[in-house]
Amino acid sequence: MFAAVGGEKTFRKIVRGFYAQVPDDDILGPMYPVEDMAGAEDRLYWFLSQYWGGPRTYQEKRGNPMLRRRHFPFAIDEVAAERWLELMARSLEQIDNETLPAPHRAAIWNHMQQVAYMMINRPG
Repeated sequence: MFAAVGGEKTFRKIVRGFYAQVPDDDILGPMYPVEDMAGAEDRLYWFLSQYWGGPRTYQEKRGNPMLRRRHFPFAIDEVAAERWLELMARSLEQIDNETLPAPHRAAIWNHMQQVAYMMINRPG
């Protein structure tokens, strides 16, 4: 799907749109050190690109995703997962339907929902 929806340009736009909202967010902002925002943006881009059939940069630079393990140091409850999804939904809304047709948009969104709820590691 990576190439079918515009490849790097589209996935960079999704990730950039998400991270543009993070610093001012009262829930997610404190989880992301300002000095590593660009690094966090790159890692999410690499992960999403690889997952959806793009370059295997994430694997080459970071190894196996192990998402729950990598996110365990952060207190992620249902409220945080919902906020992550809210910001990501806003970012996805910035991608036009021609670039990201409904079936592809739905597949990406369903995956993001599954991953967001899988990251919950604290009661909330």
